[in-house]
Amino acid sequence: MISAAVVAAAVGLVVPGAAHAAEPAANHTQDGGEKLAAAVEEATRTATFSSPPERSVRTTPAGSSAAKGAPAAAADHYVGLVTTGSGARTMDLSTWVASEKLDVFTVTVDWGDGQTATPGFSLTEEFLRFKHTYAKVGTHRITVTATDSLTKTTVTNSVDVVLAGSDFTPHAPTRLLDTRDGTGAPSAQPVAPYGTTRVKVGGNSGIPAGVTAVALNITATGATADGHMAAYASGTEQPTTSNVNFTAGRSVPNLAIVPVGADGYVELVNRSPGSVNLVADVTGYFARAASSGYTPMDPFRLVDTRDGQGTARGQVAGQGSFGVQVAGQGGLPATGITAVALNVTITAPKDSGHLTVFPGGQQAPITSNVNFTAGQTVANSVIVPVGPDGRITVRNGSWSPTDVVVDVTGYYSADGKAAYLPVEPDRLHDSRKYHWPVDGQDYRWQTLFKPDVTLAGAVMNATVTNTEGSGHLTVAPDPNTREQYGQSKAVKPTPPNSSNLNWTKGETVSNLVQASAGKNDIVDFWNRGWERTDLVIDLFGVYAKN
Repeated sequence: MISAAVVAAAVGLVVPGAAHAAEPAANHTQDGGEKLAAAVEEATRTATFSSPPERSVRTTPAGSSAAKGAPAAAADHYVGLVTTGSGARTMDLSTWVASEKLDVFTVTVDWGDGQTATPGFSLTEEFLRFKHTYAKVGTHRITVTATDSLTKTTVTNSVDVVLAGSDFTPHAPTRLLDTRDGTGAPSAQPVAPYGTTRVKVGGNSGIPAGVTAVALNITATGATADGHMAAYASGTEQPTTSNVNFTAGRSVPNLAIVPVGADGYVELVNRSPGSVNLVADVTGYFARAASSGYTPMDPFRLVDTRDGQGTARGQVAGQGSFGVQVAGQGGLPATGITAVALNVTITAPKDSGHLTVFPGGQQAPITSNVNFTAGQTVANSVIVPVGPDGRITVRNGSWSPTDVVVDVTGYYSADGKAAYLPVEPDRLHDSRKYHWPVDGQDYRWQTLFKPDVTLAGAVMNATVTNTEGSGHLTVAPDPNTREQYGQSKAVKPTPPNSSNLNWTKGETVSNLVQASAGKNDIVDFWNRGWERTDLVIDLFGVYAKN
């Protein structure tokens, strides 16, 4: 008989429990790839700007034939333009020239970033179309100039555009909500059964107004019944997705990257028949202004105290901490990292407690990243700012020792090429719908393909439920192409030595996944246990390179 330790060899086991994943999405007709494509298209469509022809400005140079009274085609000439986002950093421009003598005009587009475009010929059609990808997100002024080649008279029109994509700005770990003591809440009381509470994000704790999404570590604690909670933008409908699955009496955290409503708030709904306290800690936010772009990586192990990888060998003492060199490790650049995306796992703790990850060179904050009980193995995604020394610090908040495992999934930097597109939370896959659980040591692959948009990765919440045994989940890019799968020529990939979440029989567990699209826009979800489990995948956003 295979031992329990082998079942979850990457990081260990978790304590049994019971919870319930969110119900399947109402729309059962689209597969995950089609849903993702539709979500990306909707997210980029928000960036639409126009300037009507009547805003055109006419300039006639001194000494030209038009200035001397000669008739000019530009006398009745106007320029109009409409721009539409077609990616995180890409704009499509449609511009038109209103004139009876189109063939005497040339057109130049100034994209507002030092780049220009021109069709290279005199006009023969009223409409022209251009596409441009910017190096950074933010606001840019697009100016279209039509020049009368006979008189040199110009007519210009401009429009300020805001790209759809958002960059990440790290934020010192800070508690924005704690219903236990009333921090950020109307009063110190738990969230009622099926009730909601709100988190003020924009304009709070130094976070500017107008942010598009926020990275929150959300902890459910003191629950009086099993259930789950969902986070979503204020002013939008409650999604069918879930963020944290919890059991009565246990503290369960999960990182969430949540769209922020126009009023600057995020809503949290308790979907359980009992009350629950909710805690939300911020570690960064996304905004449509140039800051740090994202670079996904194939997951790799940075720290494992069990064998001394990346730190001293042996469990971290109670109330103890250790520093971790991030910059320059395992393919990470030596300079320029502002924050790092991790999966942090606690295993074999001697007692209950919590773990806090924070920038190197700083004092430990009051926030937490992973909560655990004695003997439990539990993982959580973490986005943590990197200190000026290129390091982070990991602190064991328990009074007893524990082992810690840290896997890297990506990083943020000023040179990062991928911008974030938050989407309305949606369910991409639910194996319960098809009565199709993932077999032991098998995987489920999910395409991230979106025509005309090059995706670097996706932000998803992975949930396992109806678990028939113990195990752990590993998420990684797939080396096969869609064509190979379609032609039954795909080769079974080899999963990496990393993990995203751990479970025992009968337990429902979820964790945020920042999955790299790899080279072929396919992500694999591996069941590393020996028994079947159902798998639920919820989409919250994508990282796009264009």
